[in-house]
Amino acid sequence: MKDTPVDFTSAGHVIILTLIQIGGLGYMTAVTFMAVMRKQKIGHRDRLILKEALNHPGMDGLVRFLKIVFASIIIIEVVGIVILTLRFWIDMPFAKAAWFGVFHAISAFNNAGFSLFSDNLMSYRGDTIINLTIPILIILGGLGYVVLLEIYNYRRGQLVRISTHTKIVLYMSAILIVAGMALLLSLEWNNAFRSMQWDEKFLAAWFASVNYRTAGFNSIDFSTLTDSNLFFGTFFMMTGGSPGGTAGGIKTTAVALALIGVWYTLRGDTHAHIFRRSISPYQINKAYAVIFIASFYVVFSTILLSEIERLPFLRILFETTSAFGTVGLSTGNGGVLSYSALFSDWGKLNIIVLMLMGRVGVFAFTIIIVGKAIESRIKYAEGKVII
Repeated sequence: MKDTPVDFTSAGHVIILTLIQIGGLGYMTAVTFMAVMRKQKIGHRDRLILKEALNHPGMDGLVRFLKIVFASIIIIEVVGIVILTLRFWIDMPFAKAAWFGVFHAISAFNNAGFSLFSDNLMSYRGDTIINLTIPILIILGGLGYVVLLEIYNYRRGQLVRISTHTKIVLYMSAILIVAGMALLLSLEWNNAFRSMQWDEKFLAAWFASVNYRTAGFNSIDFSTLTDSNLFFGTFFMMTGGSPGGTAGGIKTTAVALALIGVWYTLRGDTHAHIFRRSISPYQINKAYAVIFIASFYVVFSTILLSEIERLPFLRILFETTSAFGTVGLSTGNGGVLSYSALFSDWGKLNIIVLMLMGRVGVFAFTIIIVGKAIESRIKYAEGKVII
């Protein structure tokens, strides 16, 4: 809606960065950590909420885990800040480079995509340092704290094996990044990438593929992409990051479980499993539900906005999906603003609701509206339905 470096003051940039950090952590996580630092007692209800927010497997060691999470965040962001500051220092005075390093590192790790350049990072399209540092920060933020700490403990020899959750997250993240790159290279080689050298094409495809799902940085003009790429890009943005991380969307694990369920259903096998571990039918059904509900919200919003705004359907679909996945990518309004700048106030409100829904979690958001079912002792006879 606004050009961040132009329309906001330095104080505004600080406020935006603070909100980005809080949003990435999660409000409950940030508040609880402040309470822990003040040595206040954390109640049972707050611990339950924190457990869900951090995707922690149990209640034991929750406060210790929270402290480790914050220490990990500080270390990762500081490393990113140092690398980006040194790179920006080549192009600008040190004080400005340091602030740009801080802003972009925090924005990347928290999967926000806000930039202090009006063209985002398009002027650094061929820069190897920027094109490696920013995506790596985005990936680390999107994997989830449980996954990061589990990998760290496994490397130190404190874990015998990596959990099924972590394996699914790592495999799905890698598959989606490679698939996104392949899609971009195949469809844009002689279109959006036409004027680039071959190595720059791969850098641009890698950068765009990582940002497709979780963050809104861009090194290319997305308005130049083919309709096919814009359409397939909506699937990546819908998927988003992984549970317990800084990204939105329906999550990589939900997509993985749904694919596993479809595979074993086609084979006529009622016992789904992966990595020599069985997957419960409830988890697979929950994944189906999340995907169905999310798709309904996005499709309904797209149709509604198409009727209200009278703008091209595909571009609205791309915008609504980007909002739901809290991605921030846009085909643009013809200038430096997002496509949403063309929407009416009602259209912008719709986009805001989608962003909140995607960040909170579509399942949790819907339960708040519908409410949980009251447990019944009555069990009905099974009905046979032909599919």
